[in-house]
Amino acid sequence: MRKHNLSLTYDPKIKAVLSGECTQTMRVGNRFSVGDQVSFHGWEGKPYHSKWSFRTPYFTVKEVINGQIYPWGLCLSSKYEHRWDCHKTDEIAKLDGIVPPTGVELGKVLNRLNKIPDTGAWMQIIRW
Repeated sequence: MRKHNLSLTYDPKIKAVLSGECTQTMRVGNRFSVGDQVSFHGWEGKPYHSKWSFRTPYFTVKEVINGQIYPWGLCLSSKYEHRWDCHKTDEIAKLDGIVPPTGVELGKVLNRLNKIPDTGAWMQIIRW
């Protein structure tokens, strides 16, 4: 079990996580496991150059879904690709606190917050 302190910079998600409405985040990389502890924090000003504005208690990770992220969508197993404009990415967007809760908006947010190469990157959906 590892402890992770993760920042949140997407305003609608911050409110949803703090209220307990959102219990999912998506992260590029492959470092989370079921049983890990995650805590979230925000920034008073410029990210990484200011004090934390809030910090949540630690939550226990209950589910981790591994996959790959591409500029055009997600691949959550070797068999299934989900473009940003499909019902599966709409479901993921809703659970992730995206406003409006659509896969298309999820794709815009993830592409804006991460530099996703055309060749894709490993990613995880983390649920607590």
